Amino acid sequence: MKELVIQSNEAGQRFDKFLKKYLKKAPDSFIYKMMRKKNIVLNKRKADGKEFLNTGDRVQFFLSDETIGKFSGTSPAEQHAALSAVLKDRGKVLIPDILYEDSHVIFFNKPSGVLSQKARPKDVSMAEYTVSYLLSSGQMKEEELLTFRPSVCNRLDRNTSGIIAAGKTLLGLQQLSELFRNRTLKKYYLCIVKGTVEEPAYVKGFLKKDGAANKVQIFKEKRDESFVPIETEYTPVARSREITLLKVHLITGRTHQIRAHLAAQGHPVLGDHKYGDRKLNEVYKSRYQIADQLLHAYELRVPELEGGLFEISGKVITAGVPAVFWKVVKETAWERGIQEALEVLH
Repeated sequence: MKELVIQSNEAGQRFDKFLKKYLKKAPDSFIYKMMRKKNIVLNKRKADGKEFLNTGDRVQFFLSDETIGKFSGTSPAEQHAALSAVLKDRGKVLIPDILYEDSHVIFFNKPSGVLSQKARPKDVSMAEYTVSYLLSSGQMKEEELLTFRPSVCNRLDRNTSGIIAAGKTLLGLQQLSELFRNRTLKKYYLCIVKGTVEEPAYVKGFLKKDGAANKVQIFKEKRDESFVPIETEYTPVARSREITLLKVHLITGRTHQIRAHLAAQGHPVLGDHKYGDRKLNEVYKSRYQIADQLLHAYELRVPELEGGLFEISGKVITAGVPAVFWKVVKETAWERGIQEALEVLH
């Protein structure tokens, strides 16, 4: 007999869904048959799978270890070992700065060059670092990976730095993801762009994605259903004769939205190899060794909340800019706004 005690990050889901994750290689018919025959019970009672799990509930399997092993697939220890091997294979284990953490959620300051979520099986992304951190800090047990995998709730482009939010528990992952989907979180970015921007602006348009080229185009009018509406708001913080430091409010969050929308306005992000100005990029690459676009997810404003995520209710999460971003700001001969810029970036 094997017994599992439901942890906080497994609570809140239906019993049958939990079992299908734990015995992921078993056919549904086997799982429901085992419940009918009381070979799988919940809190020592017969269950039909429709029950919702609570922290501390006990699940008992009156099955052989061989049967459980056969249907559960890769063991938790093997999953952890595989993850550790991948991280080690990358030469160094990156530990991003933790901006905020509580029992349900965690916010990191993602460095440029790191994926938010992996695109290929061998990729290492912020999702993998989240799992590795929770395992190594003792906040999660290896066996819990069979039924719940912590993950990130928002995405940044690989070469964009800044705030990445992750759910540590099922409740945290579900509710935080819902806040992002509903756009009730206000997201602000800092970027340095080509040209002089003198006044705040609110711009709208339509974005068309080219999946094959991994690029988007911005249009003023909608031509078909593949064109999605976008809204971007930006305010100049400081400016020189050739560049401007902007604070951008990302109202809608579409692929490459800030980079493409600003480029369409004649103000591409400095260092952006896809939508940027090649000549200006070369000048600043030579001067400051800029490798990626100077676009940083700087601030996240959380609305007033009740319930499971009450601990982050009304909070403002901020992430310090990368060293090269700070160096450009400090060493540029700004014509206006440098004091405001230093206050924002401090």
